Amino acid sequence: MVKHDQVLIPFSKMKFKVAGVLLDAGYLVAVERKNKAAKKGKKTEHEYLLLTLKYKDGIGALQGVKMLSKPSRRTYIKASGIRPVKSGYGIAIISTPEGIVSSKDAWKKKLGGEILCEIW
Repeated sequence: MVKHDQVLIPFSKMKFKVAGVLLDAGYLVAVERKNKAAKKGKKTEHEYLLLTLKYKDGIGALQGVKMLSKPSRRTYIKASGIRPVKSGYGIAIISTPEGIVSSKDAWKKKLGGEILCEIW
C-alpha cells in the first residue's frame, strides 16, 4: 500500500455521503469539502473532498474494497439478505430510500437497496 495520509478526490454528493459512512465506521479520520482555485485561463472553481485516512501502527484501517454494483450491472439486496462482511470486520455500503448507509445500519433499520461496495 502507498500509505498516503490524505486523498484528494473530485466532489459529488454521493462521494460525500459515502465518505461520511466511512468516517462513522472508523476508516477515515476527517472529511473536508474544499474549493480549488481555477486554473489560469479558466473561470470556474472546482470542489474537492479531502479525505484523511486512518492508520494504526503504520497499518491502514482500510485494507480492501470490492465494488459490487456497477452502472452496467446493478446489484440489489433485501434487508433479510444483508450478511456480515469478512466475518463482521468489514461493512457494505448500501444506497437505501433513506440515503446511503452502512450494512449494519441498514440491517438495524430493516432497509434494503442497491449494494454499492464492501469495505474491510
